[in-house]
Amino acid sequence: MDVEVRAVAKYIRMSSRKVRLVVDLVRGKQVQEALQILDLTLKAASDPVAKVIRSAAANADENLGISIDDLYIARIAADEGPTLKRGRPGARGRFKPLLKRSTHISVVLAERSES
Repeated sequence: MDVEVRAVAKYIRMSSRKVRLVVDLVRGKQVQEALQILDLTLKAASDPVAKVIRSAAANADENLGISIDDLYIARIAADEGPTLKRGRPGARGRFKPLLKRSTHISVVLAERSES
């Protein structure tokens, strides 16, 4: 039976499209390797993604006693959260909408089987 550990960060004030660019870099990697990649990535989304991965690794260590060296990213997703609808005045009395998007980042870590 595979042991899975998860962590979720909700309502991150960033477009899910931008976060998916970073999430795709680390999918399927070992946790240590993924964190090193995120440290060197020059995208704003790399900080919240790294935070969620660290949280899931801490959950595995604290709750199940699994070492961070044995974990890999089984599933990771950046889903759309709620959109705040704001706006600005435009030319000739019009209204220009601003959509302030948010993201839910979910990570599932699993233990790498030795067989």
